[in-house]
Amino acid sequence: MSAVSDRLPAFPWDKLEPYKKTAAAHPDGIVDLSVGTPVDPVPEHIQKALIDAADSPGYPTVWGTPELRDALTRWVEHRLGAREVTHRHVLPVVGSKELVAWLPTQLGLGPGDQVAFPRLAYPTYEVGARLARAEHVAYDDPTELDPTRLKLLWLNSPSNPTGRVLSKAELTRIVAWAREHGVLVLSDECYIELGWEADPVSVLHPDVNGGSYDGIVAVHSLSKRSNLAGYRAAFLAGDPAVLGPLLQIRKHGGMMTPAPTQAAVVAALGDDEHVRVQRERYAARRTALCDALLAHGFRIEHSEASLYLWATRDESCWDTVAHLADRGILVAPGDFYGPAGDRFVRVALTATDERVRAAVTRLTV
Repeated sequence: MSAVSDRLPAFPWDKLEPYKKTAAAHPDGIVDLSVGTPVDPVPEHIQKALIDAADSPGYPTVWGTPELRDALTRWVEHRLGAREVTHRHVLPVVGSKELVAWLPTQLGLGPGDQVAFPRLAYPTYEVGARLARAEHVAYDDPTELDPTRLKLLWLNSPSNPTGRVLSKAELTRIVAWAREHGVLVLSDECYIELGWEADPVSVLHPDVNGGSYDGIVAVHSLSKRSNLAGYRAAFLAGDPAVLGPLLQIRKHGGMMTPAPTQAAVVAALGDDEHVRVQRERYAARRTALCDALLAHGFRIEHSEASLYLWATRDESCWDTVAHLADRGILVAPGDFYGPAGDRFVRVALTATDERVRAAVTRLTV
C-alpha cells in the first residue's frame, strides 16, 4: 500500500536551508524575511481572554460557543459588508491551513474531480487536491477553465505570494461563472485586513454575490490581523448548504478549536484598535523595505495588499535568494508558489522593526 505521503510534493522549504546558513553567518545575524510568521506581541486583552478561559476541562464543541458564533457573524457583517448572516453561515476551524489541506477530502472529492487554484498560489491548495487524490489545475483566469469536472475553485485575494487584489468586478464575474457551471467557490481572504494600495472586497459582499451565499464560502484567519498564528484561529463563512455537512464531518473527526482559543477569538474580533495598530507597523515596514529594494535594483509587481513584496531582479529566483543571503537576508524563492514565479522572490514584512532596519542598511550599502 502506498503511503499517503507519497501523494505529496517534496517539502520546498528544505531547499532553502543552505541559504539560511549563509544568511545566518552574517556578522550582524540573519534577517529572515522568508516566512510570513507574526513577530509582534499578542494584544494584552486577547491574552487575558485566553488566560481567563484556561480552566476549560470539558471538550469544546466543533461549532464553537454561541458567543463565538455571535462574534463571527457580527464581524462578517461589520467588516465585510455581508447581510443577514446567521450562525448557520459560520464555522470555526483549527487554523486555515488544516482547512485548506483537508477540505477536498471532506467534500468527498476524489479521482476524476478537479480542484483549481491560481497559477501563483499558496502550495497547500495543491496539497489538498493530492490528499483527496483529485486532479489539480492552475489558472490565470478561472472562467477560461473547462468546468466539466471542476468541483472546487480556490480564489485568493489578496494573494499569497503576489499581493494582487481581485476587483469587485472580477469577483462578481467569477462568482457568476462558477454558479452557472455548478462549481463551488472557496475564497481565501486571510489578508483582507491588509490592503495598502487597494481595498480588498469579500465574495460575501452583496455587490459581488447578489445577496445570495449559494455556492460560495470565504476563509478568514486571525493569524495575521491579530498575531494569533500560535493560537490556530480561523473560520469559514458562507453557504449553509456547504457548512452544515462540513460541521457534521468535523464533529466526527474531532476538529475542535480549543476553548481558550475560542474565547480569544471573541475578544479579537470585538476590537478594531489593535488591528489598526498592527496595520501601522506593517505599513512602516513595507515602505522601508519597498524603498530599499527599489534602490537596490529590484522591480516590485502587484504587492498592493498582504504581508509580502513580490520582487524581481529579472534573474533566476535562486540567484536572487543567493544574492540576498550573502547580505544576511533570507527570502522565499518565487518558484515555491509555482513555475510562473521562477524569476521573483517573496519578501515578507514579518520581521521586527530592528531587523527591518538591518535589512534596509544592508541593501543600501
